[in-house]
Amino acid sequence: MFSRLPPSVMIALKSVLYLMVYVVAWLPYNAWQNMQESGQYNLYAWWPLFLIFAVLPIVDHLVGQDPANPTDEQVEKMSTQWWYSVLTVLVVPTQFVVLAFGAWVFVEAQQQFSLLGQIGWILSCGIVSAILAINVGHELIHKRNRIENWGGGLLYASVCYPGFKVEHVRGHHVTVSTPEDASSSRYGQSLYAFLPHAYKHNFLNAWKLEAERLRRKGLPALHWRNELIWWHAVSLLMMVAFATAFGWLGLVFYLGVSWMSFTTLEIINYVEHYGLHRRKLENGKYERTTPAHSWNSNYLLTNMGLFHLQRHSDHHAFPNRRYQVLRHYDESPQLPTGYAGMYLLALVPPLWFRVMNPRVEAYYKGEEWQLSAKQFEQAAKAHTV
Repeated sequence: MFSRLPPSVMIALKSVLYLMVYVVAWLPYNAWQNMQESGQYNLYAWWPLFLIFAVLPIVDHLVGQDPANPTDEQVEKMSTQWWYSVLTVLVVPTQFVVLAFGAWVFVEAQQQFSLLGQIGWILSCGIVSAILAINVGHELIHKRNRIENWGGGLLYASVCYPGFKVEHVRGHHVTVSTPEDASSSRYGQSLYAFLPHAYKHNFLNAWKLEAERLRRKGLPALHWRNELIWWHAVSLLMMVAFATAFGWLGLVFYLGVSWMSFTTLEIINYVEHYGLHRRKLENGKYERTTPAHSWNSNYLLTNMGLFHLQRHSDHHAFPNRRYQVLRHYDESPQLPTGYAGMYLLALVPPLWFRVMNPRVEAYYKGEEWQLSAKQFEQAAKAHTV
């Protein structure tokens, strides 16, 4: 649909299309309006999930892929434009409003909701919070600007996953696509084998990394300068606030939404690096992270709603690049659809393996030793680029 547009026109159009994230933030309110107008509370409790996971993948393919890659000159110019930063920073207060509204509806509509409706509303608000808090938080925690960086921390604390701020930047980006990284899924590993290990490792590794940072400064791990203590305190305050404002139902809602949000994060981690490995060099270190070590998806519509998160290959190769200047690489391993479709596929391991394993095998044709985690760890020691 957009393939014939000049790149400069496409980039200008995309600067407006990034507002889609606020359309996502509006979905719970839209669902509430439909509940009131139709009286179908239990049906419309699932409305945001239906739009994101059923409608979006279809529209994604109808719209097609993004043909625009910024030139070096455009990258330099766009990287300093305030519009792109404002769009992400304003998501921080938006996330808190959406959480509060979702809790209010959850309590207000208790008489109309069945158990199925309650579950649907929590999951719907959870996926919206994942797109707001998890996705935008990911963009912000990579920034050195204090307002942006702290905004990212607040977003992750708002869904009870503050350790990701530390582990992702100092852990995942260092060890991605290696056996040491719990956020890089192995070839043949199901989502349900991946998730428990990811939850545990990423929580513990965040504290380990922060303790190491403080130790280098001559400080103990339990010190007021340990940022994880502050971010977890924010999460605890959020629990108290929801319990106080909305009662025990509000706390149930908040914890359920948080679980859905950070589980979505780990599902997307599973998708982004499935089966991809970095080779180990003769000096014992791993090769530099390149666009070959993340799965890419260049479908335009989802990328606009996710601030180019699906151009993940470029993000890992150049972590400090702002979302608006991330590029697509044809030579990177390509996903067959956008993240919404891949999310659903990952939930059904036999279908996931049927679709993704041939793609991994084709990508590593001639280097099949990389397809086994055990063989990888053994062979990598002696294998050179």
